[in-house]
Amino acid sequence: MFTQLRTLFRQVMHEGTDGGAVDTPAMNLAMASLLCEVANADYEIDPREESAKAHLLVNLLDIDERHANSLLDKARQQSSQSVSLYEFTTKLRTLMPEQRYQLIEAMWQVAYADKVIDPQEEAVIRQVAELIYVDHSEFIRAKLSAQDQ
Repeated sequence: MFTQLRTLFRQVMHEGTDGGAVDTPAMNLAMASLLCEVANADYEIDPREESAKAHLLVNLLDIDERHANSLLDKARQQSSQSVSLYEFTTKLRTLMPEQRYQLIEAMWQVAYADKVIDPQEEAVIRQVAELIYVDHSEFIRAKLSAQDQ
């Protein structure tokens, strides 16, 4: 019984992956989807937010612009079909703390791209930060950093 509990605990901690192996394409798609979630939170499509998403993915994931746009196309589709943020965030809990911070900062940069922070945008970012275990102080630091850019 102890062995079964230990196995179950490992599966939960690694979100059902095989030994915690990193699935980079799925993680990249999850990050892109979260950027789409922020941009869509206010139910407005703003070209500045769309441009910011592509630019941020290039920097965050160290990919070229063509790949970033392709990833965003998939992410938009996945985001429109999602029912919660949980399906994206579970993949990202294995990121290093600095990577999680950078994602939250990128989400703030998307939100600030149109110079207006909608309460829904902030709510999405706050929820993601909580789900990927980003401390509140880091959440605020990311917000202030994005605001200064």
